[in-house]
Amino acid sequence: MKSNSYKSILVAAASMLAVSCNDFLEPESLSTFDAAYIYSNVDDARKGVNAVYSHFGQDAFRSRLSNNFAGNTDIEHQSGWSSSGDRYQIWDLNALESNRDLEIVWTYAYRAIRDANISIEGLKASGKLESEDAAEARTMNHLLGEAVTIKAYWYSILTFYWGDVPFVDFAPVAGGEFLLPKADRNLILTEVINDMIEVEEKMMWADETPYGIEQVTREYTLGMIARLSLQRAGYFLKEDLNMTRATDYLDYYQIARDYSAKLIALKDRELPRDYRQVFLNQSKFISPVNADVLFEIPFALGNGDVAWNIGITVEGGPTSAHTFGSGNNYMAIPPTYYFSFDTLDVRRDVTCALYKVNSSFEEVFVNGSTNIAQGKWSRHFLENPPGASSAKGTGINWPMLRYSDVLLMFAEAENELNGPTPAAQEHLKRVRRRAFDEGLWAEKVDAYVTGVSASKEDFFEAIVDERAWEFGGEMIRKYELIRWGNYSQKMEETVEGLKKMADDAYNGTGDLPDYMYWKLDEKGDFTILNPNTKVVAPPDDSWTQVSFLLSMHDETKTYADWITKDWNNYYNGPKPGVARYIFPIPASAVANSQGTLDNSGYGF
Repeated sequence: MKSNSYKSILVAAASMLAVSCNDFLEPESLSTFDAAYIYSNVDDARKGVNAVYSHFGQDAFRSRLSNNFAGNTDIEHQSGWSSSGDRYQIWDLNALESNRDLEIVWTYAYRAIRDANISIEGLKASGKLESEDAAEARTMNHLLGEAVTIKAYWYSILTFYWGDVPFVDFAPVAGGEFLLPKADRNLILTEVINDMIEVEEKMMWADETPYGIEQVTREYTLGMIARLSLQRAGYFLKEDLNMTRATDYLDYYQIARDYSAKLIALKDRELPRDYRQVFLNQSKFISPVNADVLFEIPFALGNGDVAWNIGITVEGGPTSAHTFGSGNNYMAIPPTYYFSFDTLDVRRDVTCALYKVNSSFEEVFVNGSTNIAQGKWSRHFLENPPGASSAKGTGINWPMLRYSDVLLMFAEAENELNGPTPAAQEHLKRVRRRAFDEGLWAEKVDAYVTGVSASKEDFFEAIVDERAWEFGGEMIRKYELIRWGNYSQKMEETVEGLKKMADDAYNGTGDLPDYMYWKLDEKGDFTILNPNTKVVAPPDDSWTQVSFLLSMHDETKTYADWITKDWNNYYNGPKPGVARYIFPIPASAVANSQGTLDNSGYGF
């Protein structure tokens, strides 16, 4: 049964906090009396912090940040060159300052930060953080941690997409100065990391809170300290289109190592053995604590775009034979990623769906090699069909951070600081053990990890690969490629890999499937004859032949357009070899800043 937590966290933001504004630079202020009242007691303070969560329910997050903004990468892609629409500009790394999607994300990010600052200041001024009532003090400190952590999330996003941005670190007050200039992104990240470090020890674990992983808990805050520290330690794009990193980057690898290790020491758990179930839980409205997911956005029924624009395609509508409605997949998986998996890795067939659901409620092959879907979510996994004409608003939660991520962050940071130590190797092994049957561990886990541990460089590349296999379709790859400084390189490698597959299929020199053969078996289940290799011919005529890698060859152009164009601006843009992933500040924000902000630099 779907939890009602979203109604209290994302939707029912306290009406006493209903602040309207034309721009984040000029918000209306709450009176001192209002803030003092709201944060004078646990119940109303809870409502105040709910306002900070409410912005996850807006399109800025539920369709833009959780999906559209986070492509293209070597494991998720979409064609941006085929249209001048807002989302296409973003996919093509060629967005204009008039882009409405940019304006939506910028606006709601600063609204969330505004509401977080209101809560932070209200809680600190309430006197309740030091209450003689231990339960009250604990709850109020936890609420403070929630607000601080969500604020940190939004600044992480702003600095990834816009680089240096205004740092608003206070609640709106009448007569206050809001025409702020850009602040250095490293300064911003340092501040929000320190803020989380200051509050995390007084926060509650998920199994101590009423909403478990559907709200921010100590697990998530510890994980976010590590994640943002790796962001702070990583590479970033300067206005001159050069990638660089701060000289103190190793200090932040140390913080990432220490705080991932702290979470592992204080609240370790075995990764659930069933990888598919981790994501099926979201479509079944199951949110277990002390498992893999540390925090997921708790979308209510009628809200959220998971399995509408991300996940397995379902063809529905009023004339369809089913009542699950319609959903498609904006971010397809390239064949290079599909074939990068070990064929015995269980994560591949969970992550990469080679089928869609048609209007007759049959599973049929996807529309060619360009439409491999993110298989972790689907509206047809729902136990209660939402209606034949339904589309958006599935209510399926979106995972924000998983424990396997924490294990791999520790392994990465430990390797950067000390090389592939036994501790780093063990945490990589923990993630790989779930990916393979136990009988294969000697070869696929132990021998594999030993083989990639010959050097610090080899182990790092293994982390790059493992994170791809573990988190495919979860739309975090873009941020990793940015901080690793290999974004452009990975895009070009993807294109070259696709070209080779197309050449091999056309010339008959490869062993991967130029065609695939599929059917519905006796039970009506979707079955593929040759998911891993090519075959000369199917055993009988019950199999349907579809062009797969061969479809990437074009008789006139040599390669299909999507191969040569989808990633082109990522490695051959304004500065070849550098992905210009930074976007221009929205025109409305520049205009409202009264000359404080502009879009100088980055080749705009």
